[in-house]
Amino acid sequence: MPGTVFGNEDFDADAAAQTLREAMCGFGTDEEPIIKVLDSHNNAQRQEIALAFKQSYGKDLIDELKSELRSDFENTVIALMTPPRLYDARELNRAISGAGTDETALIEIMCTRTNEELEEIKALYQQEFEASLEEHLDCDTSGYFGRLMISLVTGGRDEDEDVNEYEAKADASELYEAGANAWGTEESKFNQILCRRHFNHLKRVFEIYAENNDQNVRDAISSEFSGNIKSGYLALVDIAENKPLFFAKRLDYAMRGLGTSDDDLIRLIVSRSEVDMQEICTEYYFMQPEDDRRILREAVESECGGDYKNMLLTILNPID
Repeated sequence: MPGTVFGNEDFDADAAAQTLREAMCGFGTDEEPIIKVLDSHNNAQRQEIALAFKQSYGKDLIDELKSELRSDFENTVIALMTPPRLYDARELNRAISGAGTDETALIEIMCTRTNEELEEIKALYQQEFEASLEEHLDCDTSGYFGRLMISLVTGGRDEDEDVNEYEAKADASELYEAGANAWGTEESKFNQILCRRHFNHLKRVFEIYAENNDQNVRDAISSEFSGNIKSGYLALVDIAENKPLFFAKRLDYAMRGLGTSDDDLIRLIVSRSEVDMQEICTEYYFMQPEDDRRILREAVESECGGDYKNMLLTILNPID
């Protein structure tokens, strides 16, 4: 199943730009047309709308939106207006800048993007921040987790979708020998296999591991590792087994407990809106206890408010 946001079949960049300008003219801002325009076009079309806006009115659309909007609604609008890989680059920079590191954001982006996407992210990161992503990751992360990030940023995952049964059995055996059956865990072997093999291959490796041993790979990782490296490895297991479920769990975590992690919620919904959000919504529903299930829209509605809530709900249930 695809995402929830699609290209507008009746696309007219000039008309959309005019609607946005009129929404921001005069006293106050009319947020409803902004929501309708942005959520009824895909990202590529939004870039054309931004160009048409600049050509027609001599102003930068994103600058205009920033001057008119506030808080989480503004952040969601800017996320929607930013090309996907540039948005990833900026989110990675946000995660490693300032006091502390947002390891969950690093794990989410670095573990789920393709080789091609990572190459684009690295180029845009260099252009935007005048430093390489690898250098910043190396400076801001350390230990086993730092090595995981460096392994991932190289973009060296095998792209052959076919699974070789012999090689899968060999990798399952090597993971066991490097972890549960070793005098101390060989982290480099976990890195080599989890960061370089195709996810189809990894899924079969994990099945074989569970068939041949008294625990599964998830249990082995949980017993052998701790902290951020454990979270990173478990994320890779989740992604190999069911990527939409991985994102559904991330959305659930962003809205659990006291307060909502709005940065995570915005990034997750916007970045998957054109990719696999329909599948994520399905997984979100079925991952919950049978007697207490709610759809993702209901969760967002209970956690968010105002135009911010309306924007997210429209992304999840787009305008025809």
